[in-house]
Amino acid sequence: MSGSNERYIKFSSAFLILIFTAGLVVGGIVGCYITFQQIDSLKNEVANLKAQVSGLSGFQNITNQDITIYQNSTALAELYEEVKNSVVLIFGTTNEGTVQGSGFVYNFSGIMVVITNYHVVHGTTTVSVTFSNGNGYAATINGTDPYADLAVLSVDAPEDEFKPLKVVSSSTLRVGDLVIAIGNPYGLVGSMTTGVVSALGRTITEEYTGGFGIANIIQTSAPINLGNSGGPLLNYCGRVIGITTAIVADSQGLGFAIPSKTLLREITALIEFGSYDGHSYLGLVGRDMTYEAAQDLSVNVTYGWKIVDFLDPSPAREYGVEVNDIIIAMNGTRVKNNNDLASYLEENSLPGQTVILTILRGSQTVEISVVLGKRP
Repeated sequence: MSGSNERYIKFSSAFLILIFTAGLVVGGIVGCYITFQQIDSLKNEVANLKAQVSGLSGFQNITNQDITIYQNSTALAELYEEVKNSVVLIFGTTNEGTVQGSGFVYNFSGIMVVITNYHVVHGTTTVSVTFSNGNGYAATINGTDPYADLAVLSVDAPEDEFKPLKVVSSSTLRVGDLVIAIGNPYGLVGSMTTGVVSALGRTITEEYTGGFGIANIIQTSAPINLGNSGGPLLNYCGRVIGITTAIVADSQGLGFAIPSKTLLREITALIEFGSYDGHSYLGLVGRDMTYEAAQDLSVNVTYGWKIVDFLDPSPAREYGVEVNDIIIAMNGTRVKNNNDLASYLEENSLPGQTVILTILRGSQTVEISVVLGKRP
């Protein structure tokens, strides 16, 4: 009996061991199957992610390629070919000798004209325009504005000579925007230079403006030299955003241009009436405030424009502005210096309109309403 029990126990133990072993094998197989399934799933997810990343990389590469093509010499060469026939050489005679500069063709409501600087044609007795193909024709001065250094010429030339450029508003320009200047420096016809907008809202003074500043000027690093005056300042789409006008003597990379929005504002009057009389006028002489000036005056404002004298006539004096007043705002817009004051007046006002000057007078801040005059 005991032997039979012993064999039963051994058989049972062997059977249990067999079942346990089989369970391990089956469990291993199932576990491996599940693991392989998970690995396959992970592989699929990784493959999908790789595809998405590849798609993103491909898009980024295309973007980078567009930027590279946009700025490289090939694109500039193509742009030059598109606009070169629109830029002209202007030659004039005066009682003292000859002058020359640049200009560009503009289509004003079907009327083909040439835009240039006032100082290029100032004092001339005869003017001619020569196109890029070498053909030259007599020109007539249609309209001028010395306060904006602008002039409009009509040219007695066949219609097929005129290849007008498109002018867009410069109001969206930002410091750092890429620009192109094309003109005739030192008589070198059709010269092209590139740079950036290095500042906005400058004020410059030329000898023909009677001491008044030309406001809201574009400053650029594009090399500009004698003879470039009147030529177009272009964006990288070949659109005019300014008219090159001046350089600082002995400077490097410091040129100035009249903003295209000034041209767009004045062009109708220049063509229809021969002049533009929309420059408003306060009749003030002043200087910019600084920290040192504020210390000398014992005031706590280090910005603004301090009145030191009046012109005659002076609308500002008639309405109560006094010497030593410091203009710190106009119509609620902060005035840091004369550039701010002149640019605001040029772009946002007309003669006969009323502006509100915020003034620091001693230790008090006062507001004075002034009806703007017209530059005498």
